[in-house]
Amino acid sequence: MNFVQFLAILRARYKVSLGVFSTIVLVALVVSLLLPKSYTASASVVIDSSKPDPLAGVLYPGGMNPSVIATQIDVIQSDRVAFKVVRNLKLTENPQVREQWLAATKGQGSIEQWMGTVFQRSLDVKPSRESNVVTVSYKSADPKFAAGLANAFVQAYLETNVEMRVEPARLYSSFFDQRAKEARDQLEKAQSRLSEFQREKGIIATDERLDVENSRLNELSSQYVALQSVASDSVSRQAAARGTGADRMQEVLNNPLISGLKADQARLDARLQELTARLGDKNPQVIEAQANLAELKARIESETAKIGSSLGIANNINQQRVGETKAQLDAQRAKVLQMKAVRDEGAVLFRDVENAQRTYDQIMARLNQSTMESLATQSNVSVLSQAIAPIDPASPRITLNMAIAVFVGTLLAVAVAIAMEMMDRRVRGAEDVAQAVALPIIGVLPSPDARRIFRKATTANLMQQRLLGQSAGKGA
Repeated sequence: MNFVQFLAILRARYKVSLGVFSTIVLVALVVSLLLPKSYTASASVVIDSSKPDPLAGVLYPGGMNPSVIATQIDVIQSDRVAFKVVRNLKLTENPQVREQWLAATKGQGSIEQWMGTVFQRSLDVKPSRESNVVTVSYKSADPKFAAGLANAFVQAYLETNVEMRVEPARLYSSFFDQRAKEARDQLEKAQSRLSEFQREKGIIATDERLDVENSRLNELSSQYVALQSVASDSVSRQAAARGTGADRMQEVLNNPLISGLKADQARLDARLQELTARLGDKNPQVIEAQANLAELKARIESETAKIGSSLGIANNINQQRVGETKAQLDAQRAKVLQMKAVRDEGAVLFRDVENAQRTYDQIMARLNQSTMESLATQSNVSVLSQAIAPIDPASPRITLNMAIAVFVGTLLAVAVAIAMEMMDRRVRGAEDVAQAVALPIIGVLPSPDARRIFRKATTANLMQQRLLGQSAGKGA
């Protein structure tokens, strides 16, 4: 089918096509005029990702994830928000609403659920393409009711958003409150154990007392070492005093009495030698000198023995002092060790107190934060615009409906004409005859009702155009 045949079909079936087209357009117009008017009111909210949290002091996650926006849209369309709208508007207390619910559900289910479902059917939530703005629209036959429901859904969403943030904080607050009581009890028990231990041991300042006792221990240790050295020296001197070298001891040599006696002994020895050489061994003067010399030697030996005895006494005293110092050193060492053991035990108890205090402080910090969060009344969602009662209805759109009706009517009119033509195929032109008989066209007679003024021209033109104009096909 070519374009000429298509136009011929439309020309032949124009009445049917025009009837179909007119019927569709008329029906669309009547339906558009008879349909009840509905109004759409829209409110918008913005999810601010750059708004800092007043409690935590941090920013919300930047670059809002599309899944977050999708989640917020699902929250707005949820049953929880719809039920809150019903409760906030107190529609369950309206007798007419209850009658409608009883008539629709026969008392099955809850009125909140039924009304929430009804509201959700007319609710439309759309996000902005390149921003964090979400538009909440509601469609109703009453423009004021549409605006009121759109604003009610926005308000219920804001309250739900705050509740979703506050409810976990309240649960955490209750949990941390219980943990805080337990931590406080543990801290009190640890402090009680530490106080009882300090009272039993008489500890006031453990570190200072231990420092003093350590100093005392070091002092005794130094004294003990020094006394050991002195005692060792006194033992050596006593041993020397008991031996043959007593006269060569430093104490003997430095003794002035013994030095004087030895000087007298030297003079007597010299005089005895002189008298012996001059008078002989039997002379009374020589014998007297010998007696004086013997007495002098005996006195020197006596004085030397006294010095040796004094060294023995000094050695005994030194040994006794060493023993006493050693006993004091051992006692001081035991005391210091005991104090260290007490300090270690007290340090364990003190660390228990510190750990309990640290745990209690951390739990209290979390408790305070959770308590503050549970009292929050704001979130990162803000109302951008309130819905107002629209003036023009959102539907029906007569202009759009008529444009669609014209387009659809045109398509259906053409389709009906072609369908009727296919069911009742007729010859509309010379081309149809040629296709039907599969023979070339020799000539075409003009229509009997053609105007005479144009008959010659038409006949000549037709003869020129179609007289064996296709005879070339015949020759072929």
